[in-house]
Amino acid sequence: MQKQRAHRGRHGPELLDSRTTRFRLWAPDARKVSLIVVGAQTLPMIADEDGWYSIEAPYGAGTLYRFLIDDELEVPDPASRAQAGDVHAPSLVVDPDDYLWRNAEWRGRPWHETVLYEMHAGLYGGFAAMEAHLADLAELGVTAIELMPIAEFPGDRNWGYDGVLPYAPEAAYGSPEELKHLIDTAHGLGLMVFLDVVYNHFGPDGNYLGRYARHFFRHDQQTPWGDAIDFRRGEVRDFFIDSALTWLLDYRFDGLRLDAVHAIPDRSFLTELAERVQAAVEPGRHVHLVLENEDNRASLLTQGFIAQWNDDGHNVLHTLLTGERQGYYADYHPDTTDKLARFLGEGFVYQGQNNRRGEARGEPSAHLSPTAFVLFLQNHDQTGNRAFGERLISLTDPHALRAATALLLLSPMVPLLFMGEEWGARQPFLFFTSHHGELADAVREGRRGEFAEFAEFADEHTRERIPDPNAVSTFEDSRPDFGSRREPGHAEWHALYRQLLQIRHAEIIPRLPGARFLGAQVLGEAAALARWRLGDGSELRLELNLGATAVPVSVASAAAQLLFASRELPNAPCGQLPARTALLYLEKSS
Repeated sequence: MQKQRAHRGRHGPELLDSRTTRFRLWAPDARKVSLIVVGAQTLPMIADEDGWYSIEAPYGAGTLYRFLIDDELEVPDPASRAQAGDVHAPSLVVDPDDYLWRNAEWRGRPWHETVLYEMHAGLYGGFAAMEAHLADLAELGVTAIELMPIAEFPGDRNWGYDGVLPYAPEAAYGSPEELKHLIDTAHGLGLMVFLDVVYNHFGPDGNYLGRYARHFFRHDQQTPWGDAIDFRRGEVRDFFIDSALTWLLDYRFDGLRLDAVHAIPDRSFLTELAERVQAAVEPGRHVHLVLENEDNRASLLTQGFIAQWNDDGHNVLHTLLTGERQGYYADYHPDTTDKLARFLGEGFVYQGQNNRRGEARGEPSAHLSPTAFVLFLQNHDQTGNRAFGERLISLTDPHALRAATALLLLSPMVPLLFMGEEWGARQPFLFFTSHHGELADAVREGRRGEFAEFAEFADEHTRERIPDPNAVSTFEDSRPDFGSRREPGHAEWHALYRQLLQIRHAEIIPRLPGARFLGAQVLGEAAALARWRLGDGSELRLELNLGATAVPVSVASAAAQLLFASRELPNAPCGQLPARTALLYLEKSS
């Protein structure tokens, strides 16, 4: 076992020795700041330059503290490393060097080996309880788990995107030590661990920054969550970059997924974050930065970010699998098959074309590696943002879903699975929070109002059937039945995912470095042929038909090996691709 030296940033407490801590707060709009040591004393902090306050106090790990602003408002440390309860509770001094790592020599895995599995820590019962599921995921063929946001949020039930303390693990999920143990255990099984981080906004409850540091925000730019964060300020940039480094260095996460960076107006913040992460990580260690970006800025994927969640790929596949056309799926309904071919052959669908609102979106992407795209059929957003949280297995034909799953797990893009998907879980994944009072009412009505433009929810009484996000039952109904994967109706799906991932590890992953797009062509309604050149010179060929009728297709080369057929084809005529079928061939280089 080995201790590791923690990251030392400017924000938050710094343990100088076992009995002394330096406390710091950037509060340029405060006239006075004091340190409240719970159960002990209140100490005036020293005003330094540029709005900083600091004090070295004779208190070590385990100390509970708050800051007192202008003798009138008690607040937690915005860079708290742990909370003694919820976001309004005292902050807790922790020793970031105290954990003894069992797998200290772990250096991660190269990106092309990634098979992601998205998880919600609360639905598993917290960090400690999640560990019991890791061996099964590794055996299935998953190589990386991705935690939905765990930064401290109000209440104990939340998706995590309402976080307000971006350095502190959610107390309802467990302690910092339990989180490190989870990551340590995953590494021992060969699993990377990614974290979804939210650096584009703060949640509405528990964020006091506007009272004493109003320059954290800029009123001239708005996001869906209010005033934009002002990344022009060095202190603000440092606050979030130090948060990222804390997760990557103190907790040894293997990568971060940055949520909704299209809501971050200052692109230079993103490139600076990537540069500073690269500079801080020890040589030889694999750390990966992944984006969610509705703007499809392909250029960021050559500036320190290794991949982006491919919403375009999901959306066009979902449109074909379900026939849904409302909301953002309207952007994928006209010329859907052409858009399927563009996604398969070039990565993004929108590469500068106008969306349904007449707005140009995206940048050219065909020059990127296919591994620059994280592909998924389901995730927290695409399932949970449905009114009733239905999973895809309840919405489409099973043969079409098998075909799409073959694409997901055998294409050169990096696959992401959503918890329970691999055994065909049918429990919904709903939007849940644990707000109270007026905020709870506003969230409930806001949630129902989101669906007012949908024809099936035009009636107010129908919208009232949408589950209340704040009800405990909404959270409990979202918990997958983890024990059902070997039951009839589920075991078949689990076996399919295992088979496909075995093929991926044996035939696809070793050939991914250097892979590139070779384009795609339309075969017929909802059907396309795509090809990729793999790094060893081999060619991967996908014949995909998500439609209801067979389509003509050129016959694969006699030298091509059939890797997988999504359904039995004993009587399929030569040159015809049956309905709801995927075939994948590999023609190896000579």
